[in-house]
Amino acid sequence: MDTPPPGQDPYLWLEDLDSSRVREWVEARTAETQAALCDAQFEQDRAAILKILDAPDRITSISRRGRFVYNFWRDAQTPKGLWRRTTLARYRARTPEWETVIDIDALARAETEDWVWRGCVSLPPDYRRCLVQLSRGGADAAVTREFDLVDKRFVVDGFTLPVAKGRAVWLDADQLLVSSALGGEDVQTTSGYARTVRLWRRGAPFERAPVLFECDRNEMGVTAWRSHDPVRPRTLFVRQVEFFRQRVFVTDERGAQRPIEVPDDAQTNLWPDWLFVELRSDWTTGGRTYPAGALLVTGFDQFMAGGRDFTVLFEPSARRSLAYVTDTRDVMAFKVLDNVRSYLYFARVVDGHWRVEPLPDFPALAVLDISALAIDESDCFPAEPEEDNAFVVSSNNSILPPTLSLVRHGEPPAKLDQEPARFDASGLAVTQHEAISVDGERIPYFQVGRAALAADGQNTVLLDGYGGFEISELPYYASAVGKLWLERGGVYVLANIRGGGEFGPAWHQAGIREKKKLAHDDFAAVAKDLIARRITQPARLACMGGSNGGLLVGNMLTRYPELFGAIECAVPLLDMRRYSKLLAGASWIAEYGDPDKPEDWAYMRAMSPYHCVERDRRYPPILLTSSGRDDRVHPGHARKMMAKLVENGHQAMFYEPSQGGHGGATDNAQLAQLVALRYAFLRKTIAPDLKPRA
Repeated sequence: MDTPPPGQDPYLWLEDLDSSRVREWVEARTAETQAALCDAQFEQDRAAILKILDAPDRITSISRRGRFVYNFWRDAQTPKGLWRRTTLARYRARTPEWETVIDIDALARAETEDWVWRGCVSLPPDYRRCLVQLSRGGADAAVTREFDLVDKRFVVDGFTLPVAKGRAVWLDADQLLVSSALGGEDVQTTSGYARTVRLWRRGAPFERAPVLFECDRNEMGVTAWRSHDPVRPRTLFVRQVEFFRQRVFVTDERGAQRPIEVPDDAQTNLWPDWLFVELRSDWTTGGRTYPAGALLVTGFDQFMAGGRDFTVLFEPSARRSLAYVTDTRDVMAFKVLDNVRSYLYFARVVDGHWRVEPLPDFPALAVLDISALAIDESDCFPAEPEEDNAFVVSSNNSILPPTLSLVRHGEPPAKLDQEPARFDASGLAVTQHEAISVDGERIPYFQVGRAALAADGQNTVLLDGYGGFEISELPYYASAVGKLWLERGGVYVLANIRGGGEFGPAWHQAGIREKKKLAHDDFAAVAKDLIARRITQPARLACMGGSNGGLLVGNMLTRYPELFGAIECAVPLLDMRRYSKLLAGASWIAEYGDPDKPEDWAYMRAMSPYHCVERDRRYPPILLTSSGRDDRVHPGHARKMMAKLVENGHQAMFYEPSQGGHGGATDNAQLAQLVALRYAFLRKTIAPDLKPRA
């Protein structure tokens, strides 16, 4: 290997995505890891997880387009999956008679492509035409192809776009609004996303499609959206300035693009004549100040005419926050987290006034999620009475398998489907605790383990976390954790650290940029609390995290190695000096900072694991996993960290399959392989005594 110039990153060559030299290195390191971990118990675990993933009785999620409900399904016979449909009546009667719309396996064989399903957008009101997206090997970038839902075939000479990041939506049957990175740097942002929205007419070359909307190249990107509501059709354009800052424009009757004048860090939704605003900072308007985290609503036409009279549908408190909103034609629903416990509410107009009501009849400690049954504006058009204003609610927790229920206002929930138990949860309990971080902040965490857990410091514990992008970590049912860890006597812990969304925007903002280091301190505080409570000890404690969570556990390796016996680090960010130059990295500058600014790099270097590796410090063993098809977080992060750790004499393992995207796997077999590998690593480091039940 050539010696790099002084001061240059010696492992920069591992960022090359197409080099045969890099591929040889990746394959060699991956083979070493498989040889070390893939024993007989690994094979048993892999088979057990694959059996769960392919189980014919697993829960079947649905969404409605027009007359049908659709589902995407993978199993042993169709590993790439079937996009299929039935009617809601048949689905509810448990006799769905699924009709295959697209067989992805057959398509991949016919076209000799590694296709992965990425969804579609349908055109109302007849829902005959849709725009299907397929990626190669699980990447974010995808092809777009027009499909006929009646004839169940791709449209000859229909709308077709090659692989790119972006999306297209229907303006009408013969025109698309395309926000795509196709066309080179002129139409791309520095993050690799679309810089323009183009109007593409059927039969015209895409290269000549006129630009309707654009953003600056150093902004994150643009998108467009078309409402096909028969009463109030609208076209909206979104200019994403940063990850949490955007400007929304609506096209008026003259074709002019008018901005919706709300704070640029707010989230806006139109439904159908109402404007909803989710605040991320305090907003003073109309003689009143509304707090960050509030959900507001007002008439859209009145607002655009200058009115600022809002109704507050939700107001946060220190430990109570809005998670998200969803809607049908006449009812709005939203989820609230109260001390990280889930609650659901309906909001609707009654006698000209908004009324908010809780949804009862769900388990008190369940993690709840709600979504509209109808998508692609199916609720704007006639439907069967039972399908109108319907929501689907998922209810589960770490030891309670998911249940899907159909919910409509004024009616009790009707069970649609339920997942059978995938592991023995007898004697297990989910409990909530708090650790005290370095600045005195209370950090909640969930602990899943035996109800009569011995406080002797001998329990084997897996600590999980994320702490970024206002994403909340909740104790969902996880079959793999249950089967390979909890059932064997392990303890699983989920930390709700700053940077997440558990307590609203302020909780997120308390863990970004220079305060990201504090979010990592929160995670270490949970580890210390588990040790202080004598639940475990460092030699029996591992941590895991992926993506931003990979940065988190990378910091545990370099900043808090004395607390852990092993670290599992997936699709991570680790080189914070170069992250903004790699793939989508520039889009996260608002979260982490800009390493090209000396004042930002001054704090970022201390939380850049790649730069903090020391030869003479003792680190716990680490498993680094990535994917050759990850076009979001560059696999070079994990590769370079592996090389540097080994060069400095530390114990590290590395695994990178050629497919998988940011999720690490494109089908159930690949996912089972990855999951079993992770638990083999834990078994060979902190948990040699955890055995399958007889």
